[in-house]
Amino acid sequence: APCVYIDSLTLVLTTVALQYTECKLTLIFFFQNYLNQLYGLPKQTTSDAEKRSSAMSLRLKEMQQFFRLKVTGRLDEETLDVMKKPRCGVPDVAAYSTFQGDYKWKKHDLTYRIENYTPDMSVAEVDDSIKRALQVWADVTPLRFTRIYSGTADIMISFAVGDHRDGYPFDGPNGFLAHAFPPFEGIGGDAHFDDDEKFFYRSPQGYNLFLVAAHEFGHSLGLEHSQDPGALMYPTYVYRDIDTFVLPKDDVDGIQSLYGPNPDITGPKPTPPVTPNKCDPKLVLDAVTMLRGEIMFFKGSFFWRSYPLSATVEQHLITSFWPEIPDHIDAAFESPLEDKVFIIKGEKVWALYGYDIAQGYPKSLSMFHLPRKVQKVDAVLYDETSYKILFFVNNQIYSYNEEQRRVEKGYPKAMEDVFPGMTGKVTAAFQYKGFNYLFSGSKMFEFSAYNNKLLRVLNNNYFLPC
Repeated sequence: APCVYIDSLTLVLTTVALQYTECKLTLIFFFQNYLNQLYGLPKQTTSDAEKRSSAMSLRLKEMQQFFRLKVTGRLDEETLDVMKKPRCGVPDVAAYSTFQGDYKWKKHDLTYRIENYTPDMSVAEVDDSIKRALQVWADVTPLRFTRIYSGTADIMISFAVGDHRDGYPFDGPNGFLAHAFPPFEGIGGDAHFDDDEKFFYRSPQGYNLFLVAAHEFGHSLGLEHSQDPGALMYPTYVYRDIDTFVLPKDDVDGIQSLYGPNPDITGPKPTPPVTPNKCDPKLVLDAVTMLRGEIMFFKGSFFWRSYPLSATVEQHLITSFWPEIPDHIDAAFESPLEDKVFIIKGEKVWALYGYDIAQGYPKSLSMFHLPRKVQKVDAVLYDETSYKILFFVNNQIYSYNEEQRRVEKGYPKAMEDVFPGMTGKVTAAFQYKGFNYLFSGSKMFEFSAYNNKLLRVLNNNYFLPC
């Protein structure tokens, strides 16, 4: 069946535009249900197509603005991609604001009860996931949580499928994973999990119950969704390493605006991770690479996707695309010869086919036949003029012949000999439209790719419009 895309909310049949498999009616239902549940689109009560179209366009613009997409009021591929991501079923508002009316508990000692269990995990695994998810919030506030085994708790926790009589039916596998209610009498504070989902205890596959529950309990305590893609309260599901998880600063700021800080912390407090700002004049990037026409800028746990033709920039957690790839990578580069992007951290190398991890990776850095003493690289640049790969190690450069799989004779060479005028440590590098861009500190040095002449010194965020 042909798929559809919506141009000014006029349904247009096409077999090419979005290349999705949903038929027309399924996509229309999905689109309307998404806006109904998350952005307050009224149920269809009128046959006035023009009014209906205007209302849909308005709600769609709100959604695009929330996710920092290009605001058009039209359902394009980028917007539909976001809509299709697994997520929380609570409606979206803005920033780290609380529910309208500033719902919050009037006490600090709260109870919780687990009413039933998912068959995906053992009882002990569910109990531990729930306990740790609540502790995430207790660690930074005066809130304390006590489990009870009978009666009504402040936070009632249950697994259900489909219509479970709270007015917000679940939608089957994927889609809406769970939802929770803000603090108030009755159902307030309760958290419900869709048992049609596949929940896991420690695996990055499926949905990690600890991460889903920690997000939902943020709602149980009074927080709304955040626009910060690094926040736990961001609407869409993102896997994170649960062994090293620290509540991000945006979430800490939000919950402490309601309840204040934890008065029991006496030692040094863990530093909550902060989402990097592309407009920060002191921004220092970890790595930059091309990926099939896009430019990817890596920083900490995040990366930006830049689309040069549209001037659109998206920010994502690295784990939202590649759970296996660590944060704070050392280097990245695209190999047109192999049609892969290589990601390097320490002595490990990962390879991407498009947005998929290639089989057989990670491999050792030794695959590039660098001297044994090289156990870490600072940056890598693929030179399309010579089809060589340049590895930056301290103040030296190694040139690797990809076809012959060896380091070229005469290398390493001093940085100054290859790129005259470049004296600082290079932290990232890439080639684009006949220019080599070397990043050092908060500056980017532009060289001609043909004679390596230094042309300009720019800010690091030159390609990241503010």
